Amino acid sequence: MSVLICGSLAFDTIMTFEGRFSEQILPDQLHILNVSFMVPALRREFGGCAGNIAYSLLQLGGVPLPMATLGSDGAEYVARLKGMGVSTEFVREANDAYTAQAMIMTDCDNNQITAFHPGAMMQAHTTQITARSDIKLGIISPDGRDAMLQHAEQFKAAGIPFVFDPGQGLPMFNGQELAHFLDLATWVSVNDYEAKLLCDRTGLSIAELSHRVEGLIVTLGAQGCEVWIDGHRTLIAPVVAQEVVDPTGCGDAFRGALLFGLEKGWSLVRCAELGNQVGAHKIAHRGGQNYTLESIKKAL
Repeated sequence: MSVLICGSLAFDTIMTFEGRFSEQILPDQLHILNVSFMVPALRREFGGCAGNIAYSLLQLGGVPLPMATLGSDGAEYVARLKGMGVSTEFVREANDAYTAQAMIMTDCDNNQITAFHPGAMMQAHTTQITARSDIKLGIISPDGRDAMLQHAEQFKAAGIPFVFDPGQGLPMFNGQELAHFLDLATWVSVNDYEAKLLCDRTGLSIAELSHRVEGLIVTLGAQGCEVWIDGHRTLIAPVVAQEVVDPTGCGDAFRGALLFGLEKGWSLVRCAELGNQVGAHKIAHRGGQNYTLESIKKAL
């Protein structure tokens, strides 16, 4: 069975700053912020949440169906997906815009500053979700605002359970809109910062939010993650990475594992345990789509 992955396909320009952002930014001077970071290492990668999640799911043996919009420069990405055996049935190309672009700068403590140009992603709402017997579940990851709102309604209308993964798109929505997403979604996945923002916007605690869905996951980076079900928290121990190279795409790798487990009918705790494994493996590799999961896949 397939998993429909709504989100962005983007080109990532990844830069490495060899110092610490905190040492270059003066907190009492933020009102006149004017800083420049020397980045001796720079590379261009395939990225975007839908692309990264699809890559992780594919590596585990799942069947991803990315739903995203590329720009006039997106032919290379389409060729890559087809070369990996990923269906591009729901990938459309908009000739009047560029493909989404993320400029990501990482310091030596793995803090990141990202500038994101949405480009063709803002037209993602023109592709619609309908019920299909081969689509078992889905995910709404960061995408155009209209696409996220409309795809959530369409998932619900089609009877397809889905994960709400707002990510860096969360600030686009007010508390009422976020509460409506939770009413439509089956599961929610956020990191610890996003969890705090979600609580602040909705006025509800994580425990209260978890009563509105079948399960809620809060990822904690190197500290593992929390699984919340009906107000009860289970702390999932972290997996220690062999090497910390690049955090770009770790959250997406986790979500690919989450979807793999959910499609198999696993418990949310078991899904999260696999997510921790995959995230720890990904962080030892540069970019969001440059790793393999053969050893993890064989052990499943």
